[in-house]
Amino acid sequence: MDAEEFRRRGKEMIDAIADYHKTIRNRRPLPDVEPGYLSKLLPDAAPQQAEKWEDVFKDIERDIMPGVTHWQHPQFHAYYPVGFSYPSLLAEMLCQSLACVGFTWIASPACTELETIVMDWLGKALQLPEAFLTKDASGKAQRGGGVIEGSASEALLVALLAARMKAVKKIQVEQPDMSEQQAMEKLVAYASEYAHKSFSKAGLIAGVRTRMLPTDEEFSLRGCSLRKVIEEDAKAGLVPCFLCATLGTTSFCSFDNLVEIGPICDEFDVWLHIDAAYSGSAFVCPEFRHFAHGWEHADSFNFNAHKWFLTHFDCSCMWVKDRTELVACLSPKADAIYLKNDASASGLVIDYMNWQVPFGRRFRSLKLWFVLRLYGIEGMQSHIRKHVELAKKLESRVASDERFRIVAKRHLGLVCFQLNATDELNGKLLKELNSSGKLHLTSTEIKGNVVLRVAICSWQTEEKDIDLSWQIISQTAQKVLAESD
Repeated sequence: MDAEEFRRRGKEMIDAIADYHKTIRNRRPLPDVEPGYLSKLLPDAAPQQAEKWEDVFKDIERDIMPGVTHWQHPQFHAYYPVGFSYPSLLAEMLCQSLACVGFTWIASPACTELETIVMDWLGKALQLPEAFLTKDASGKAQRGGGVIEGSASEALLVALLAARMKAVKKIQVEQPDMSEQQAMEKLVAYASEYAHKSFSKAGLIAGVRTRMLPTDEEFSLRGCSLRKVIEEDAKAGLVPCFLCATLGTTSFCSFDNLVEIGPICDEFDVWLHIDAAYSGSAFVCPEFRHFAHGWEHADSFNFNAHKWFLTHFDCSCMWVKDRTELVACLSPKADAIYLKNDASASGLVIDYMNWQVPFGRRFRSLKLWFVLRLYGIEGMQSHIRKHVELAKKLESRVASDERFRIVAKRHLGLVCFQLNATDELNGKLLKELNSSGKLHLTSTEIKGNVVLRVAICSWQTEEKDIDLSWQIISQTAQKVLAESD
């Protein structure tokens, strides 16, 4: 394919993408295929000879689309949103066409510098504590800064690794005869019982024991629970080193109490990492920033712009108050000769390879640059507020129907509810809804009982779509209840 054919085929693909999103309501949100369906349609080996574009293009609809879960469908209510917008998509095209790998500043100066700039832009838009930015209000450089990680899971792991190194060094200063391995065996990290499963996975990778702490009646981690376990562990000879506080849990969009747990982390020198993967986008709106009160105590903060910020995956935005702790943890002991350059040696530039687990990295900041400029802060605020209002509308429908009960306080764009019936019937309702081909939602549990979650996900979701989703839920519930009589 040469440049001229690329022009033609590119236009065809752009048209197909635009048509896909314009007609997405005509598709099933959840595919109706069996495991292994695709292996029955595709050959066992790659073709020896080049095939025609027309054949490849035709096979997208014939082979691939039947097995796609349509996350941008207005009746897709599972998990949380995944970012999409046309400005972000255009930026992705540019990113891939430039095909640079910005592991060091010299590998692509614009890749590095734009990331630093837009992360400061975004931090200011959220009104993050100033210590998280690369410069203070007077323009003076400081130790903070932002980086785009691949996911909130990666950001959590990076924070835990930095906290581990910091704690081990402190132990070895106090007990010089203790080995690094012996010091690591004393470390313990905490999160609430409703924290994302990536917390446990990060502990496995980092070799740090983890503990999940009980929450209150609103599924929030409180200071009393944290203090109790920290004091118990310290008394047992362990060293508390890390807490992952969640703002907007996956199950209920509940919020850990930073005002209470932040000062305790300060008192015991525990690294406080905030996982605001979903909710962080909402902090662009002043009326939702109260959920983050206490974040000034944090050492690191993360949210996924690729969830609710109209930005494509992967774009997980992480800030630290002291980037030297991150760099000390993730920099190789001895740089390879092919990575050495005058700019890096000068200490005047950022090499983002030392802020993350992998060396390679894409030009991800282009997406944020496009989205922030083509929507503006006001446009992003309108998007967030619209989704919250749609969730309020659905919540009102559920609350006014005596067949249902709301089981968790709605904070942003997630509504959690149950049928006023047995757990078996709630499970049946969930299965019936997902198999209908009309909408898709996921569940969580309270004390082993099924809870239905409806998240407002698609950038195209309108009031009419919420009306339709509620109609489907209501009618299906009536059918399930009638069959149980």
